[in-house]
Amino acid sequence: MAAGKNTSSKTSGKSSGKGGGSRPDSNRVIASNRRARHDYEILETVECGMVLQGSEVKSLRAGRIALQDAYARIDDGEMYLFGVHVPPYAQAVGFGAHDPDRRRKLLMHRHQIDEWMGRSKQNSLTMVPLSIYFKDGRAKVELALARGRKTYDKRHAIAARDAGRDAAREARAAARGRE
Repeated sequence: MAAGKNTSSKTSGKSSGKGGGSRPDSNRVIASNRRARHDYEILETVECGMVLQGSEVKSLRAGRIALQDAYARIDDGEMYLFGVHVPPYAQAVGFGAHDPDRRRKLLMHRHQIDEWMGRSKQNSLTMVPLSIYFKDGRAKVELALARGRKTYDKRHAIAARDAGRDAAREARAAARGRE
């Protein structure tokens, strides 16, 4: 079952702009994995869809998801997302309920899957989700091909970020002093 609903049948015409803006959650970020940007050096990102059950979509719309230890892996030529916890929707019981820790299939083009599989095996890279969001009513995942950082690399990244903040702060203070 595909994620989200097909909204084109409800309206007589399509909106002219990107995103439409008619839905309150058309481009709303549900969850982001901030720890991944700290622990990994992001080399490449791609947007891909997710195959979800109905109750999972309801839980996502409620903003209930955990991405802390999530990763993607290629099994039998298909991309899957592991370690994502989507708690059961409160009103879905019995037949409509889902397993909160099941693997979820990601929708990518065949050539993208083949390319990422080759790069991840050759360079020992990992695939981590950076964020999950709704785009035009469909759940999307921003997936990154990343290289793990060593402890000293993390310290270097923190020092560079702090230096950038200090420089920006000084520039703002200098600009205010001129006015």
